[in-house]
Amino acid sequence: VSDLRPSASPGSFDVSRSMFDLRSPPHRFMKRYDSFSSVPSSTSSRKDSQGSNRSLDTITLSGDERDFGRLNVKLCYVSSVEQIWITVLHCKDLSWPSSCGESPRVCVKGILTLPKPVQFKSSAKEGSHDIEFLETFVFAIKLQSLQAVRLVFKIQTQTPRKKTIGECSLALRELSSEESNHWLEISPPSK
Repeated sequence: VSDLRPSASPGSFDVSRSMFDLRSPPHRFMKRYDSFSSVPSSTSSRKDSQGSNRSLDTITLSGDERDFGRLNVKLCYVSSVEQIWITVLHCKDLSWPSSCGESPRVCVKGILTLPKPVQFKSSAKEGSHDIEFLETFVFAIKLQSLQAVRLVFKIQTQTPRKKTIGECSLALRELSSEESNHWLEISPPSK
């Protein structure tokens, strides 16, 4: 390995002015890209002010990459009485921000995104990584109206204050009289 630092002896070649030394000013014309996107990467893999290399292993996942858990629901449409049956089964691998405390009360709020939205909410359960709800909600709505909308779920904490910690949704195009089981990935709440 060559030492790219300038030599102290007089008259020696000053390598620090070369384009290979990322500490010298010419690097401002070069852009670095990480392997996952075309967005210029951070300085995480360059040398810091002390000259030591920081490992990429020290980078923590941002909020968008963290796993928020999954929600298990079952859906069924009973055409003889024009009813949708929505069963909220449970949340698995659920995580929440530390600002919500150790074990906040957690509930699931559902919204059928009709022109006049239909909302429902499960009872609040003590927060844990796996929470069973086992609650069914029944609404009398025509199938044609439902097939054009989405069913949105918001996972909310009740204590210390009400806060949406994640959400997921499902299109109802495939709604039928045959009960369907869905595992939905929970993502960070939209701003």
